[in-house]
Amino acid sequence: MIGIAEKKTPSGSPAEVFSTFLKLGLTSFGGPIAHLGYFRIEIVERRRWLSDEQFGQLLAICQFLPGPASSQLGFTLGLLRAGWLGALAAFVAFTLPSALMLLAFAAALPLLSGAIGEAAVHGLKLVACAVVADAVLGMSKKLCPDALRRTIAVLSAAALLVASSAVAQLTVVIVAAVIGAYFIREIAAAENDSGFQIYYGPRIGAALLVIFGGLLLGLPLIATGRPDFASVAEAFYRAGALVFGGGHVVLPLLQDSVVATAWVTAEQFLSGYGASQAIPGPMFAFSAYLGAVLSPLENTYLMAATALVFMFLPGFLLVAGVLPFWGAVSRYPTAGRAIAGVNAAVVGLLAAALYDPIFISGVSSPTDLAVAVVAFALLAVWRVSPLIVVLWCVIASVSQLWLFP
Repeated sequence: MIGIAEKKTPSGSPAEVFSTFLKLGLTSFGGPIAHLGYFRIEIVERRRWLSDEQFGQLLAICQFLPGPASSQLGFTLGLLRAGWLGALAAFVAFTLPSALMLLAFAAALPLLSGAIGEAAVHGLKLVACAVVADAVLGMSKKLCPDALRRTIAVLSAAALLVASSAVAQLTVVIVAAVIGAYFIREIAAAENDSGFQIYYGPRIGAALLVIFGGLLLGLPLIATGRPDFASVAEAFYRAGALVFGGGHVVLPLLQDSVVATAWVTAEQFLSGYGASQAIPGPMFAFSAYLGAVLSPLENTYLMAATALVFMFLPGFLLVAGVLPFWGAVSRYPTAGRAIAGVNAAVVGLLAAALYDPIFISGVSSPTDLAVAVVAFALLAVWRVSPLIVVLWCVIASVSQLWLFP
């Protein structure tokens, strides 16, 4: 069974976490599902900070909670590796590059609206196909070792291909937990990986959950309805706290908060959203762009920072608050079997996302499929750096403009 143990000193340093996640923040194209594949390659395979079983369990926790799942996972990985400073380092390193690039990219968007720019963006979608396919293959070997768990993964994928909403994802995870608890046999000794290390107990976890609820209820009391500091903090905190699924799911909430209130125009909103499709890093970095656009000129950076921080804050408070309680629960044998079922469902969730939206939005021709297959081989067979895969897909996509005019 996989548990969470307390330890007084971290096993890594904030500097190590920062450099690792800065690399990820600069190269992780393809959206939140693709980020999970990048994280697994860098954290599990290359650096071996934790096992596939632990990675799957952390991912399951983040899927249970509202907020940006990939950023919550990165925050938690930093927390487990190097304590609170490690969590902060992971957030800053993974998010700041995308926030800065998004502001610059939005300003340069007209320059990238031609055929070459569109082909380059299309190549980044093919990167996501390869990265997620590699993650599905690698995780399935570790998390689905028997027929029952392979069946859970297949049925989970099938269910989510039919109904891909956040509610459907949560339902699949819960059902998989129940099946695992009652029907998976005792976890083998090789699977009893208990290497999670956290540096605080349930008391601090409870305090973080109280802060989460206090801000959710208290910020509306000071919001004025104008695009000032308090109202921006409230609007973006509410969006981050109430969205399940993260990524694109948050867009309707943001649109209600900033377009319906006339803080930004629909054209400004859509331009920023379009820019966010072609940058690495978290989708929630879109909030920095909106904060800059809606603010008075002299407060541009303050509002961008406010929107960005309050967008991510609720998800981080939740996952950090839940983690010590999850550790206590996971020590029970029945909970260990339930977690094994959830891990299998996570494989199915990734497999479903590999098809929709990643494959169907990225592969539009046999040539695209060939580029994606080579990219997958670069990762799965030759184990090259994801940056090489990005270069291959972008160059191959742009080259098609001349090879197949």
